[in-house]
Amino acid sequence: MIAALGAGIVVFLLLGVPIYVALALSSFISVVFFSNIQPMVLVQRFFAAMDTFALMALPFFILAANLMDTGGLSRRILKTARALVGHIYGGMGMTTQLASMFFGALSGSAPSTVVAIGKVMYPELRKCGYSTSFSSGLLASAGSVALIIPPSITFIIYASVTGVSVGKLFMSGLGAGIVYGGASLVYIYFYSRKHGIAKDRKATGKELAASVKESAWALMIPVIILGGIYSGVFTPTEAAGISAVYAMAVGMFVYREIDMGGLIAACRATAVNCGQILVMVAGAQSLGWILTMGQVPQFVTTEVLYAVSSKYVFLALLNLILLIMGMFMEGVAAIIIVAPLVYPIAGQLGIDPVHLGTIMVSNLAIGMFTPPFGMNIFVTSSIARCDLVDMLPGLARFFLVDFAALILITYIPWISLWIPSMF
Repeated sequence: MIAALGAGIVVFLLLGVPIYVALALSSFISVVFFSNIQPMVLVQRFFAAMDTFALMALPFFILAANLMDTGGLSRRILKTARALVGHIYGGMGMTTQLASMFFGALSGSAPSTVVAIGKVMYPELRKCGYSTSFSSGLLASAGSVALIIPPSITFIIYASVTGVSVGKLFMSGLGAGIVYGGASLVYIYFYSRKHGIAKDRKATGKELAASVKESAWALMIPVIILGGIYSGVFTPTEAAGISAVYAMAVGMFVYREIDMGGLIAACRATAVNCGQILVMVAGAQSLGWILTMGQVPQFVTTEVLYAVSSKYVFLALLNLILLIMGMFMEGVAAIIIVAPLVYPIAGQLGIDPVHLGTIMVSNLAIGMFTPPFGMNIFVTSSIARCDLVDMLPGLARFFLVDFAALILITYIPWISLWIPSMF
C-alpha cells in the first residue's frame, strides 16, 4: 500500500496534476486496490481533517485580507510606509518590504500580500531605477514574510496537526518575522547605496502625521489582533472573526470603498480560497493517515533518532528537506506531511515545539519564491509581466538574504521564544 501510494504521488506530480488531486487520488487508489481498508474510512478521514477547531480561524483571516484589499486599507498602509522610509537610501524598496510586513500582519497570506503590494509598488520601483530582476525578486521575497508574521495561516495549520498553541506560535512569528524582514531591509539599503538608486524627498512632519492619520484605522487591525490575543481578551479564532468584521466596517463606513457588490465579491473570493486550502488539507491528512497505518512515522522516527543525536544536525537536515520541498510543494501541504513526522523527534532532542514550528514556517516562506514552483513567482510574474529567466537574478539575491535570516532563526531560539516567554 505504501509503495503504491508513493508511486502514485510521483506519477501524478510528473503529469502536472494539482497537488491536492495527487495526494487524495493516490490515497484513494492505494486504499481501494492495495489494502483491506473500507473506502468509507478514507472518506471519513477527509472530513475529519477539515473538522479541526484551529482551522476555524482560516476563513475569517482570508476574508479580512480580501476586505482590506477591496476597502483600500492596503493602499493607505503603503502611503504611511513610504512617508516613513522613502527618503532613506533604498526607501522605495524598504517601503515595499515594510508594507508587505504590515499587510502580512493583516492577511496571513503570501500570494495576497504580493498582489496587494505589488500592483502599486512594482511600477514605482521601476521608476526609481530598480531593475526588473531586483524589483520582481523583492516583491516575491517580501510577500513571503506573510507566512511568518502573525496571523499566519501556515501557523494555524501547524497548530492543527501538532496541538501547539496558536497564540504562542503567533507570538514567536512576530520576532522571527522582524528578523526575516529586517535582513531584507539591510540588504536593500546597501544595494541601493551601491547602485545610486534615487531617494524620495523627506516627508514633512505634517505630511507624515496626515498619512498616519489617514491609515490609522487600517493600522489598528494588527493591534487589535495581536493585542487581544497576547492580553488574553480573545482567542486566535475570535480574533479572526473580529478582524473580518472590523475590516468590513472600516471599508464600508469609514473609507466607504466597499459597496454591497464589493462585499459579495470578497466573500466569493474567500470561499474559493478556503476551498483550495481545505481540499489540500484533506488530501494531505489522508496521506498522513495512510503513512501512519503503514508504520512509516515510527520507522522514520527510529531511524533518525538512531542516526542523529545532535539537535543542531537534526535542524540542519530539517532545513535542507524543507527547502527542497518548498521548491515543489505549497507550504500548507508540506506542513501537514512533515510536521507529524518530525514533531516527536524534535521533542526527544529537546527542541521547543514553538521554535520548531517557527523554523518550519520560515523554511516554507523561502519556498514561496524558490523556483520552479514557488507560488509567489507566478503571482509576481503576472504583475511584472516578466518570465522566470528575467526574475532569477533577483530571486537568487533574496534567497541568500532570507537564508541567512533562516540560519539565525534556527540556531538562536531566543528570536522565536522571547515574546512567548513574556506571556
